[in-house]
Amino acid sequence: MKRKIITTGDGSKTIQISDWNEQYHSKHGAIQEAYHVFIEMGLSLFADRELSILEIGFGTGLNAFITFLEAEKRSLVINYNGVEKFPVSVEEVQQLNYVSELKAENYEDLFSRMHDSPWERDNLISENFRLTKRQLDFNEIDGAERYDLIYFDAFGARVQPELWTEDIFSRMYGVLKLEGVLVTYAAKGSVRRAMQAVGFEVERLPGPPGKREMLRAVKH
Repeated sequence: MKRKIITTGDGSKTIQISDWNEQYHSKHGAIQEAYHVFIEMGLSLFADRELSILEIGFGTGLNAFITFLEAEKRSLVINYNGVEKFPVSVEEVQQLNYVSELKAENYEDLFSRMHDSPWERDNLISENFRLTKRQLDFNEIDGAERYDLIYFDAFGARVQPELWTEDIFSRMYGVLKLEGVLVTYAAKGSVRRAMQAVGFEVERLPGPPGKREMLRAVKH
């Protein structure tokens, strides 16, 4: 499928899949969306502890990078697991402007290391951030009660409805620890009902710029 780099509403770049008219991040602002959905509504619930995170859709590495930037502020030690069946290319990564837009030039090498580090291995990115990237289908994710937080950042249900089913969310429920949290930009009623059907307590929250609502699910 044809892919191209586009600039979103806040000046940060993302990848667009032209055939689907679908982007890796919101066209209203990639960085704005990532911070709102995954940091403000997810990571901010945790502080002063070691935390295991699963990201569904590692993609451009933006969510991993901003999680690293926030970890020191919140005294967190992060074990980050990113799942991605189709990794982005080196050429695409080189066109992304997250380091400059986040004014994080001191960590430019670290952002590169996240992408250059080997897949299927535990990589020490910094003293407080470990990264494991796994190249597999989301329905192949396994392990019981391993994660405190899930960033569910798959492509939308409009183009990949199979990623937003009860089967997928049952798997997410299983790998979360008790009181674990899943956050996603999605807000469709069918998604919320699929989460509830497998046992999640689900709440609607204000969405990022350009989107009225998003969902947060908790395993009790």
